[in-house]
Amino acid sequence: MTAPANIWAVVPVKSFSSAKTRLANTLQADERNRLSRAMMSDVLKVLLASPRLAATVVVTSDNEVADCAKAAGAHIFREQTSRGPAQAVTTTAQWLADQGCQGMLGIMADLPAINESEIDKLLTSHDDLPAVTLAPSYDGTGTNAVVCTPPDIIGLSFGANSLASHLASAKNSGIQANIVNLPGIGLDLDHREDLQTFMKYRLDTHTSRYLRELGIEEEEQ
Repeated sequence: MTAPANIWAVVPVKSFSSAKTRLANTLQADERNRLSRAMMSDVLKVLLASPRLAATVVVTSDNEVADCAKAAGAHIFREQTSRGPAQAVTTTAQWLADQGCQGMLGIMADLPAINESEIDKLLTSHDDLPAVTLAPSYDGTGTNAVVCTPPDIIGLSFGANSLASHLASAKNSGIQANIVNLPGIGLDLDHREDLQTFMKYRLDTHTSRYLRELGIEEEEQ
């Protein structure tokens, strides 16, 4: 596989069965499994439909995830073992850079409120290379998406306080990172309140249909 000289989306996914443990007080294990599958499907649908992206690749060590992602139309980068999202995206970014690819969009798989207009805005806001654009989590501490040109220009980290880490890494590389706040990309589903907030969007997606099936509704005011 040869990477074209533009931007690839990179989506790290460990496994459906081990995802969303913070929702254990709200959903049973099989429900979290199905929710994770639905969210990845929704995210991939948006990424694969974007004309601004050259391709979308899912990075995983899990056979079930790989099969579902391939069926959706994504490329697959196989890991021997799951090393976490930062390492998964970093390894893929290095491969893309080696292939002469212009840039990378690293994005999480649990953002089912995203849409094509947000992806377009994120990429449109990105400066000419070298550049880094960050889309924070809704609480302003994490990073749910990062655009890097070239792909390996900064070290990557995801999770709590990763926004500050990315800003520092960009500064150390002599770059003023661009921050773009996007509500759909900012909303990852980790807690029951997140599920209820997501349902306020009233979307017709795999995730919203499944949550309605589970009886999850938007929070009453």
